[in-house]
This record gives sequence, C-alpha cells and structure tokens, in this order.
Amino acid sequence: MDWKQLISNKRLGQEYRHAIRHDDRTEFKRDYDRLIFSAPFRRLQNKTQVFPLPGSIFVHNRLTHSLEVASVGMSLGNDIAAQLTVRHPELRGTLFEQIGQIVATACLAHDLGNPPFGHSGEKAIQTFFTEGPGRELQQKVSPIFWSDITHFEGNANAFRLLTHQFCGRRPGGFVMTYSTLASIVKYPFASSAASRKGKFGFFESERENYQRIADEMGIICTSKPNEPLRYVRHPLVYLVEAADDICYEIMDLEDAHKLKILSFGETERLMLGFFDEMGKNRIRQRIQEEGVTDPNEKVVYMRACVISLLESECVRTFVENEENILSGTFTGALIDHVSPLPREAYKQCAALSVERIYKSKPVLDVELSGYKIMETLMEQMVRAVMNPDRYYSQQLIGRVSSQYDINAADLEMRLMAVIDYIAGMTDVYALDVYQKINGISLPII
Repeated sequence: MDWKQLISNKRLGQEYRHAIRHDDRTEFKRDYDRLIFSAPFRRLQNKTQVFPLPGSIFVHNRLTHSLEVASVGMSLGNDIAAQLTVRHPELRGTLFEQIGQIVATACLAHDLGNPPFGHSGEKAIQTFFTEGPGRELQQKVSPIFWSDITHFEGNANAFRLLTHQFCGRRPGGFVMTYSTLASIVKYPFASSAASRKGKFGFFESERENYQRIADEMGIICTSKPNEPLRYVRHPLVYLVEAADDICYEIMDLEDAHKLKILSFGETERLMLGFFDEMGKNRIRQRIQEEGVTDPNEKVVYMRACVISLLESECVRTFVENEENILSGTFTGALIDHVSPLPREAYKQCAALSVERIYKSKPVLDVELSGYKIMETLMEQMVRAVMNPDRYYSQQLIGRVSSQYDINAADLEMRLMAVIDYIAGMTDVYALDVYQKINGISLPII
C-alpha cells in the first residue's frame, strides 16, 4: 500500500462535488468538528464505559474515554508523521503530515456505535436472535442479514452510523473523508468472515461503501471470488487501536483506585511495573520533589508517565514495522510488540483487570441490569414491527424517531431500524423506556 493513496480527503457522498470553503480548516479538521458537535457523540456522555455512571465519585464514561483516546491518538499520529517524513522526504508537504488529525478524529468515533451498557448491550442484541424469541426470524431473513444481526458489533455499527443514509439524512451519512472512515474499521471484513469472537467491520448494508473506500485507497483485499469480503487494515487503524488499548487499560486502573476496588499499593505496583528500577526511582523522586502527598494525585502522575511511555513505544513499533504494516503482513496489535518490560506489565494489568475490575460487583450489577433492559426492549420492539397493525405495536412504533425506517415495507429494514433505535439510546434513556413500557413509571406532566 502507498501512503499518498492511503491518505485521501475525498468525502463519501460528495466524491464529485467541489465544495466552496469559507475558512482555513483542513478536510480532516472538518471531520473532527462534525463529530464533536454531533448528537451521537454527545450521547456518549451517558453511556457506560466500565463502571456504573457516576454517583459521588466521577469515573469515565464513553465520552471522556473517547476524548482521552483522541488525545493519545493525536500524539501517536503526529510523532509518526514527524519520523516517517524524515525517512520519506517525498511525503513532506502532502496530506500525510495530517495523520495526527485523522487518527484523533477516528478515535472520537471508535465507540460511536456501541449500544447502551457496553458489552452487555451487544450480547443482549446478539442473543435475542440466537437464544431468545428472535430465533424464529432466521427463516424470514437472508443468511447474510442473519449473520449481521447475530454477530451485532459496535465497531460495525459505528461505520454504519457514519455512512448510512438514514431517513431525512443526506447521502453518505456524516459525509466523512475516506481516510477517517477507513481508520475506524478495526476488523475490515464481513460478518460471514467473523472470527470466533464474532468481530467484523461492516454490515451488508454498508459493504459497498467500505469496498468503494478501500479500493479507492488501495487497501489490500485478501478474499478470493465467492468468499466473504475481507481486507487488511488501513495502517492508521493500528494507531486508533493503540490509543484505545493504552487509555482503557491504564485509566481503568485509575478509576478502580478511586472506587477503592484496588488499593494504592496495588495500583502503584502495577503502574511502576512498566519501568526499570531507574525509572521507578525517578518517578518516586519527582513525586517527592513536587510535594505530592495525596494518593489519588500520585496515581495521576504515575498514570501520565505510563501513558507517555506506551505512546513512545507504540510509535517506535509502528515505525520499525512500517514495511510489514503497508504490505498487510503485520499481525496483532502494536501493544503486543512493544519492549518486553512494558509488554509484560501491560499483560499483568490486563489479567488483573479481568479478575478484579471487570468481574467486580458494581460492574457485574450494571451488566446484569443492562442485559435485562436491552433484552426487553428488543423483544417488545421486534414484536411491534412484526405485527405493526396491532394497537400496542402502533403505540410503540409511534415513539420511534422519524429518522429510522421503522415503517419500511421490507422486514429486514424494519428489524435494522429497531437495532438502530435501541443501539443509539443512552443508558438512562434505555432505562426510562424500559420502565415506561413495563408500567413501572409514568411520565410526569
């Protein structure tokens, strides 16, 4: 693959239109601004990241997480651009120098398609069709559509949200640039080619959009005729993934310490584990010199040091493996290839997170409640679109926004509209709808 072809500011839906610009923003900065001011991005503030939405202690939600990921992504892109333009002088003065902005924008969008209650919400949508009442629909829809909905995935849904022409929305969805859109597709293949974990990058309804983008930019297609569509990753996907890996793992430790799930001693041991003895002593000395005595502030400083280290390690890894990344032969994530000490420390953090954080009672309680809420919403709404002439069905359908194709003649479009509607909810709104349709609460007039 070639960098000059991979970095394209052509816009999906406006390929042949010459837009008149009235300011000096780059096309990639326009992408960033569109996301920042969009309703789907704003709704991330009310979607669970890991821990329950804040009470007296403020922890991360999807919005704060996405902003932090974008910050790290900007640094990764800028540092790599600086190093690779030295190696490839012909890239100076080209769009390649803007990859920091592209990565930051893709980072803002990387969680945009996640349903309420995170992983639990994803599983509720999937299992409604594989284990619940939705099983009876398999014979009524196409095999590829069935594959899409039974593997429902937040990454694929983000690409749909940014590119799909919903009712009343202009062609091409957000009309984003090709490079920004390609940079969010972590698993660039169809659901029928999904791995055991069920990850994929685009629904059948958006397959042609991704194919057009990938072919235009020269992304390598690895599928043979009559096989499910599969591409290698756009190189910038590795940077979006690295920024996400760095932030969620390290920030979850900080949140767990604030919530007293982890002691200060445990948190300090994990964070200082990324450094050799000289590095540990330097950090301890700096904390002492600055007069920092509050444990939370000490954790904040250590966290900043860890993120800085991992960012520079991922930059080095990307630059050293540029040839393999461009040829599509690089495997795994950047974090898997950093130096042995930080790589082992990261693995220890990940293992502890699974055992102590993601299986902690507050997290499990949210997942259990969220699963039940999502399961009920799916059952009620799918029943309504299957029997739209019933009185109660009409009442439910009537509360769905007109932007969704909830009244389409085609069954698959109606089912996808239900998923679009429910996946776009915030946690609080999903709970509110759940309570109202079950008669648990009444609106206050």
